[in-house]
Amino acid sequence: MLFIYYPKCSTCLKAKKFLDDNNVSYDEQDIKNNPPTFGELKEYFTKSGLPVKRFVNTSGLLYKEMKLKDKLPNMSDEEVLKLISTNGMLIKRPLLISDNFVLTGFKEAEYKSAIE
Repeated sequence: MLFIYYPKCSTCLKAKKFLDDNNVSYDEQDIKNNPPTFGELKEYFTKSGLPVKRFVNTSGLLYKEMKLKDKLPNMSDEEVLKLISTNGMLIKRPLLISDNFVLTGFKEAEYKSAIE
């Protein structure tokens, strides 16, 4: 499993603690220093079956500065993925990726059902 997170994010740290407490083995990737590429994001998006908006960090400063709330509805999925691949801080975090699923954000119930 791959856990993509931002080490200073409290939600990411909760997710990491959950994985550790449940003895889940994973590889870590810092979303700011080593963000997923466009190709990786496209693969995660396709595998997830989620709407593209679930991959966008809508609570980040950059999202607000770039006025993405107004721009995203007029963009294709591919355009959104290209945009967020330019800066890891635009990507919803954490991301938990396995061969069978992709989770965005952290909801304990989703993590529990995914690792069972």
